Amino acid sequence: MITIGSFDIIGIKTGTFRLDGGAMFGVVPKVIWGGHEDVDGQNRMLLATRTLAAVSRDRKAVILVDTGNGPKWPADEAARFAIEPDGSAIENGLRRAFDIGESDVTDVIVTHLHFDHNGGLTEWAGEPGGPTRLRFPKARHWIHREHWDYRERPNEKDRASFLKRDYEVLAGSEALRLVDGDEPAAPWDGVQFMVCHGHSPYQLLPVFHGGGRELIFTGDVIPTSSHLRVPWVMAYDLHPLTTMEEKKRMYARCRENGAVLAFPHDHRIAGARVDFAGDKPFVAEAIDLGAG
Repeated sequence: MITIGSFDIIGIKTGTFRLDGGAMFGVVPKVIWGGHEDVDGQNRMLLATRTLAAVSRDRKAVILVDTGNGPKWPADEAARFAIEPDGSAIENGLRRAFDIGESDVTDVIVTHLHFDHNGGLTEWAGEPGGPTRLRFPKARHWIHREHWDYRERPNEKDRASFLKRDYEVLAGSEALRLVDGDEPAAPWDGVQFMVCHGHSPYQLLPVFHGGGRELIFTGDVIPTSSHLRVPWVMAYDLHPLTTMEEKKRMYARCRENGAVLAFPHDHRIAGARVDFAGDKPFVAEAIDLGAG
């Protein structure tokens, strides 16, 4: 656990999955990255799905950042990505750390609607393959308006990552909250929104700050600690050069404010403080975001 301002923050590992290692590292050759990663016989790299839970000490705000792959996977689709979700992870994590549960969640920050980040927004209402319902029905769900609109017209490169079963029940729901612009105001003191466009349009990333400390949820700008180097960007990114500039924005905050980075997909560490050898960032300290 880490305390930033008025929030106690933990990271919850909600499962694992695998994506093609070459796609995860773009133009970086496997001879460089392969020795550091768990890759199976199909060249699929092991990844985690991590949810950030930030709870104000007065318990008036119980915020989740992303919800993982979720459990709504037919066997053949799950096998393609080696998806192994832990459907009880969020409930168990909240109970251990804060003695609260999923029903106490007040807000969900939806960074973007790719299935590996927010497939857990919904669950089957009855039989698998039928209607869905919100998993956190009492919570406000925050997403950028432009990204919400983009879900209806994704381009050919990333449209396979948008699964309507994950989010369409939000349409017209009172739970949906849309924010606008490149610097939208967050509804909580001690939280800023950072809007990023390199990976997917209008990715909405929270920055928690206060008491001289800062934590950035990096989203798919920096999916794992292995992606810290500026040129090491994913082939999945729509605009890789933009991703590189967004990394530099985050590193400026690391240099100026000592910001902690919280990664969504690193299966080894949940977060890190980084330092720099010239212009090359590296993990100076792994940060335990567990409930202990």
